[in-house]
Amino acid sequence: MTYRIILPLLKEDMVKFRAGEELLLNGIIYTARDAAHKKLHELLLAGKPLPFKLPGQIIYYTGPSPAPPGRPIGSAGPTTSDRMDPFTPELLALGLSAVIGKGPRSAEVRQALRQNQALYLGALGGAGALLAQAVTAAEVIAFPELGTEAIRRLTVRDFPVTVLYDLHGGDLYASR
Repeated sequence: MTYRIILPLLKEDMVKFRAGEELLLNGIIYTARDAAHKKLHELLLAGKPLPFKLPGQIIYYTGPSPAPPGRPIGSAGPTTSDRMDPFTPELLALGLSAVIGKGPRSAEVRQALRQNQALYLGALGGAGALLAQAVTAAEVIAFPELGTEAIRRLTVRDFPVTVLYDLHGGDLYASR
């Protein structure tokens, strides 16, 4: 089944999604890769505010390429998610609703997803140019010194993702 979702992601909506189902995301998502996650962790350790509020939000693990003329963003494919595993549980505990990436996650992250009732979503690797077509606006909101790894606020329309781990313990990787 395919669901068209208006963001932010609400818990009452998330309970109906099952591993393997397709979602079309509409609204705001945020980008963050390795270096940005480290900076978010440092802000939390220092007791400083994060550049955006986490509850109900989605982080997409991507470092988009420069935008071609007339487009808000360049190729924006997912990066391998397990590099963010050391930081993901603390962000989920603060209310992050979902993350988008590719590849299986550690047992610790899978447990944190279940405990915090959050989703792990997958975007199709190797299709960064296609995924970028679903981005209608992009703005760097934090850590511009990181270049491609800066945190961006993306406005997306029908951004396609697949539920990899659902709220019921469903695991698309284990079912294949």
